Formats: sequence, structure tokens, C-alpha cells
Amino acid sequence: MPGIGQTLATVILLETGTIERFGSAGNFASYARCVDSQYTSNGKKNGKGNTKNGNPSWAFIEAANFALRYCDQADRKKVRSNPVLARKALAHKLARACFHILKEHKPGAQTV
Repeated sequence: MPGIGQTLATVILLETGTIERFGSAGNFASYARCVDSQYTSNGKKNGKGNTKNGNPSWAFIEAANFALRYCDQADRKKVRSNPVLARKALAHKLARACFHILKEHKPGAQTV
């Protein structure tokens, strides 16, 4: 995958543990802290939730930094929006892609 080399792949794999404990890509992205954590009921905000739960968030941010630096396709959103938001959105996409790769036991497309 763009941005994820041997070291980050090892960190993500070891921090994640078994992938079967996550029901969907959204659950994995939430564990990796790539999405906001909040509780809502009847359209009203009730709290922020367990925002410090999850380990590999820094690894996906690092992967997004490398992908933005070396992959031309990853740079599209950065041009049109805030660079910090683009980095976080790309980290979320990388987390979802990692979930599917780990769940289906398929090798990644490429390493950077």
C-alpha cells in the first residue's frame, strides 16, 4: 500500500492483533482513532465516548504522511482542502484498506 513500508506494516499488524475481532472496516477505523468518537441519541449529542481507546492511530498518520509525499494519487484532496483534514481523511482510507487486506488475507498493492 502507498505509504506503508515494512516497519509500519509490522507495527500495525502487532498493534491490531487478530483482525477477526472487528466486525467491519468502520469498527477497525474507530479502533485506530481515524474517526470521531461520539454518542448521539435522537439527534442530540450525549458525549464524546472513549476517545483514547485504540493504538495504531499514529501509524496510519505516518502512512498518510508518506503517501502524500511519494504518491501522486494521494495528493488530490490536499489540493482542494485543509492539509490537516486531508491527512486525516487519507489515514482513514488507509485504515479501511488495511482492514480489507488483513480480513481477506491478500497482499498489498505496493510498498513505498
